[in-house]
Amino acid sequence: MVRLVLQSGTHVGRSGAKAYSLRGSARSGIRTDQGASGDGPVLSRYPWGYWKRMSEGAWCPRERRSPFILPWVIRAQQRGPVKVPFDAYMMDFVFSDSEDGHDATYDNRDGMDYHIPVTGGILKEPPMHIVHVAVEMAPIAKVGGLGDVVTSLSRAVQDLGHSVEIILPKYDCMNLSNVKDFQFNRSFAWGGSEIKVWFGKVEGLSVYFLEPQNGMFWAGSIYGGRNDAERFGFFCHAALEFLLQRGSHPDILHCHDWSSAPVAWLFKEHYKHYGLSDARVIFTIHNLEFGVHFIGKAMTHADKAATVSQTYSREVSGNPAIAPHLHKFHGIVNGIDPDIWDPYNDNFIPVPYTSENVVEGKKAAKEALQQRLGLKRSDHAVVGIITRLTVQKGIHLIKHAIWQTLQRDGQVVLLGSAPDPRIQNDFTNLANQLHSLHGDRVRLCLTYDEPLSHLIYAGADFILVPSIFEPCGLTQLIAMRYGSIPVVRRTGGLYDTVFDVDNDKERAQAQGLEPNGFSFDGADAAGVDYALNRALSAWYDGRDWFNSLCQRVMEQDWSWNRPALDYMELYYSARKLLNEESTCTLFQARRCTSICK
Repeated sequence: MVRLVLQSGTHVGRSGAKAYSLRGSARSGIRTDQGASGDGPVLSRYPWGYWKRMSEGAWCPRERRSPFILPWVIRAQQRGPVKVPFDAYMMDFVFSDSEDGHDATYDNRDGMDYHIPVTGGILKEPPMHIVHVAVEMAPIAKVGGLGDVVTSLSRAVQDLGHSVEIILPKYDCMNLSNVKDFQFNRSFAWGGSEIKVWFGKVEGLSVYFLEPQNGMFWAGSIYGGRNDAERFGFFCHAALEFLLQRGSHPDILHCHDWSSAPVAWLFKEHYKHYGLSDARVIFTIHNLEFGVHFIGKAMTHADKAATVSQTYSREVSGNPAIAPHLHKFHGIVNGIDPDIWDPYNDNFIPVPYTSENVVEGKKAAKEALQQRLGLKRSDHAVVGIITRLTVQKGIHLIKHAIWQTLQRDGQVVLLGSAPDPRIQNDFTNLANQLHSLHGDRVRLCLTYDEPLSHLIYAGADFILVPSIFEPCGLTQLIAMRYGSIPVVRRTGGLYDTVFDVDNDKERAQAQGLEPNGFSFDGADAAGVDYALNRALSAWYDGRDWFNSLCQRVMEQDWSWNRPALDYMELYYSARKLLNEESTCTLFQARRCTSICK
C-alpha cells in the first residue's frame, strides 16, 4: 500500500499544506493510506476532496460531492483511507479551515492546487495542445532571453508528451539554415493583405511562419522600427486568424511580453466567439521595462500570467499594470537547455568535461581562452563578463569590477556590445585604455561572438552579473553548467538561483540545494567589492575548496525540467477554469471570487 503524506509548507496568505508521495504515486482502484501533517502557527487544515484532473469533477467551495473528506484537523501527522477511482490519473487537493466548508477560508495554492499523481488507472493524462505566439525564437530569430525561453520551454513541454506549436513572423533577416523541411503551407487573406504561411521544424518543434505580403516584416531587423507596435499587433491578429481558418482548437494560447500581448485581448474580445472558445490564454512577462501599457492590458484579459522568477514577481507586484491581477500572477524561474549548453558536447571548447574532470577541462579552456585573446598564459583567476552593455546590466559596476580584479592580480574578459552608441563608444575608449595599460591581463571584446561566449563560460573561474534589475537571467545558470562560479547582485532571478556560500546556507537548504556563488546587495563599489573580494580570496587561498565548489555547481539542475512542470501546472489551473465556470452556480461564483481563479 502506498503511503501519502500532506505536509505543511510556506505559502504567503495561505494555509500552507503540501501534498507529496513518500513511496511513489497512488494507484487507482485501491484504498490508499492517506496521511497529513502540519506544523507552525497556520490555519487548522481539513483536506477537502479531490477530483480527476481535466475531468468532470471540478471543485467548487460549496459543493460537497468530492469522493472524500478526511474528518480530522491537520495538527500532527495523521492518516486516513482514501479510495482512488479507476479512472483517476491525478489527485488534486484543496484545503479548508472548516470541516463542513461553511464560511471557510480555502487554500488551493493560489488556484494551482496540490497534487499526487496516480498510476495504474484505465485513463492516462490526455496531452494538451499548446500554441505559442511569439516574435522571437532561438536560434533563428533571437535578440534576447525571450527567444531562448520560447524554444527551450516548448521543447521541454513537448518532451512531456504534449503537442506544441509556435507561430512566428517570417522576417526577411531570418537565417533559415536552422529550419528543417521548410516549405510553403498555405495562404489566406486578412487585413487587406495576402498572408503566406510557411512551415518548418526548428529544434524538433513545429513552427509556422507568417509572412504578410504588405512588407511589414521586410524591415531588415526584428525590432527597431518606428511602427513595431503596429507590426506586432498585425502579426498577433493574423496568428489568431490563421488558427481560426485552419480549424485549430488549442487548449492553451501562450503569448509573451508586450510584443505578442495583443493575443490576450484579441482572443477574448473577438476570436473566443468565433470558434476558438476552448482555449485559455497564458501570458508571460519577460521584462516589464518595455511596453507596460500592452502588458497591463494583457494582464487584464489573460486567464493566468507568469513572470520569469519568484523574486521578480514580488518586485513588480506594485506596478499598476500588475497589482490588480496578483490573484493570477505567478513566478516561474527560467531554465537553460542542457543540450545547447553542454561542456561535454561543445565544439567551441578544447576538452569536453563533466563534473568529474571539471578541473582538467576548465584548465584547458582557460589556456585556450588566454591564447585566443592574447592574454598572459598563467594561473591567474579569470573573471568573465558576458552581457549587453546597458544601464540595466550595471555598467558602472562592471567598470569598477574590472579595475578591482586587476588590482587583485586577476584577469578579465568581457564580451558584449551596447545598443546605445554613446555607451558603445565609452567602452571602446575604456578598452583602449585598459589594453594599453594591462594588455596581458584584460580584453574587452565589444561585439557578439557565440563561439567565444562558450569558451569564456568554460575558461573563466567566475562570471560576474551585477545587474541593477534582472527578471531571471540565464548567464548565471549557464556559468554554473560550465563550472564557473557566479558573482551576482541580489535581485530578481539572480537572487532565486544564486545562494551565497557565506550567507545563504539555510536559504539554499530550503530549496534542496547547496550554496553555489557569491552575491552582494546595493548598487555601489562597496557592494561589488564585498562579493568579488571574497570570491578571489577563495580562489587564491583555498583552491581545493574552490574546485569542489565548481564540481558542486555543475551537478545542480538548472534545466527546464522543473520549470516545464511548473508551466504545466499553470496550464492545468487555467484549463480547470472551464469546469469551474460550468459547475459553479451564480451564488457559488460569488464565494469563488478568490478561489476559482
